[in-house]
Amino acid sequence: MCNKNKNLKFHALGSPERIWAISAIHGELDRLMGMHDAILERFNVGDKLVYLGNYTGYSEDSAACVEEIITFRRLILSIPGVRCSDLSYLRGAQEEMWQKLLQLQFAPDPTNVLLWMLSNGLSNTLYSYGLSPHDGIEACRNGIMGISRWIEQVRTAMRKHAGHEIFGTELKRAAHTSQQGDYPMLFVNSGIDVRRSLEDQGDRLWWYGEHFTKINAAYDPFQKVVRGYDPTHKGVHLNCATATIDGGAGFGGSVVCAAFEQDGNVAELLEA
Repeated sequence: MCNKNKNLKFHALGSPERIWAISAIHGELDRLMGMHDAILERFNVGDKLVYLGNYTGYSEDSAACVEEIITFRRLILSIPGVRCSDLSYLRGAQEEMWQKLLQLQFAPDPTNVLLWMLSNGLSNTLYSYGLSPHDGIEACRNGIMGISRWIEQVRTAMRKHAGHEIFGTELKRAAHTSQQGDYPMLFVNSGIDVRRSLEDQGDRLWWYGEHFTKINAAYDPFQKVVRGYDPTHKGVHLNCATATIDGGAGFGGSVVCAAFEQDGNVAELLEA
């Protein structure tokens, strides 16, 4: 990764002509590859590409999806004029669970924490790295030392895939266009608490999704908030203040990508 602002929580996108925003993927490799092919045909120098999180989960192709994202990054950056800052990768609930997994030995109730994460997509992500969720449950029964040994196995399995570990450390909480522009837009994984500033959102950006449809006015200073995952699976929905572009990947639906223009309108809506 070559982002010079790697320590920042948020990715400033500037004022591009178009922003290609990709919905939750949830390990749907074939759909992701199809979407990448479609974007490559349309991506112009000066465009931005934002992945809205939830790359893994609910499919045993999860690790392969991360590999595909890293490979496509190299392909896009090989286009003359495209810069590292033209691509943005947000943290979603699935990526947050993976990070919590790597700290499982510090959880107050590791067994129940692990069981909850396994039932919410983490199980298939572990399988995709050649790991058994049952080994994790057994490790929890053996206390902190048992968990620590198993987590080291998880880290070792991930490190066998070049670039996966650093990819997980480079994810941003949100991305936004210039707040001084005519139509600032904010891109998030799943939710936003309009009562709080962007800096104070914390984990609401991925765990506050069920409240998103209640937003009926602009979230100052942004004219539109775009998200890539709807936990209620109600499909693509666009209005003047928000945009949900989740096509239901991982739940029998598709991966969606919307090309947003500077005025917030959708120039093109792709589905794979």
